[in-house]
Amino acid sequence: MNRRVLAVALACVLLLTGCGLGAGSTVPLKVAPGSVQPTPGLEGVRITVGSKEYTEQVILGYILEFTLAAAGADVRDLTGIVGSRSTREAQLSGQVDVAYEFTGNAWINYLGHEKPIPDSRAQFEAVREEDLARNDMVWLEPGPMDDTYALAASRAVVERTGVRTLSQYAELVRRDPAAARTCVDTEFRARQDGFPGMAQAYGFDPARAQTPVLQVGIIYQATADATQCDFGEVFTTDGRIAALDLVVLTDDKQFFAHYNPSVTMKRGFYEAHPQIAEVTAPVTAALTNDAIMDMNKQVDVEGRDPSVVARDWMVAEGFVTLP
Repeated sequence: MNRRVLAVALACVLLLTGCGLGAGSTVPLKVAPGSVQPTPGLEGVRITVGSKEYTEQVILGYILEFTLAAAGADVRDLTGIVGSRSTREAQLSGQVDVAYEFTGNAWINYLGHEKPIPDSRAQFEAVREEDLARNDMVWLEPGPMDDTYALAASRAVVERTGVRTLSQYAELVRRDPAAARTCVDTEFRARQDGFPGMAQAYGFDPARAQTPVLQVGIIYQATADATQCDFGEVFTTDGRIAALDLVVLTDDKQFFAHYNPSVTMKRGFYEAHPQIAEVTAPVTAALTNDAIMDMNKQVDVEGRDPSVVARDWMVAEGFVTLP
């Protein structure tokens, strides 16, 4: 997904016309082992870590880099690749060795399914099996955080409209579409796992809804202000939800896909370095919604550097120490 675009210099840009990525740069901060210890089989191994360009993915990329560096690997940094497709192509071509990817994103956008699987475990297992069979991609055990789409509103709008669920939102669109102006970005407005699919699942005509198109980063404040829009597209782990006191509408029909993070890599790379699974497992397991929301908030609201935020979380959790 193209989300929460991070206003920092990008590490690289991959063009789908066939241009390649560079070799990557060194990890921006040094860490020392903590509970993640130097691991035979990984010491000195050159591993390129990639990520998409939006805040959360950059943070996850740094977390993965610090984990592997503490295990003794020679890590190269390719965080900040523009777009999901570009990052995926970089992995498929072997320019990126490992990256965190989301189950729902792969199911809908890479594997081409229109409808998500409601159970998060079943969704992961379906992605793991199909992506391995079709693309030789290995998915390690996912983390508990679930960064999915949602609609949100200010508390004032919720009190005025009485809308707290997507079923109630759908009824408002049918009854009074002018009272349900909904700010979205271009991608959400068109994606089957976005607004059109949600409208179909909840039984309203998407053409009836007023959907001003804004950049993702602007939608949060516009929704909080409730001047340009009454409701807005959000992502459930975005730190701006709490910072702006937004209310997330309940997806009572469980339409939106689960987006659980998993460390992914090509089968050949995994078979050559199976230790990656053991080293990254406890880190991935600690990636809760609360943890990532706090890290996202530190970057998007407080303006902290994502590499510092990721390192500080790793230190606080005991995975790494300061050198």
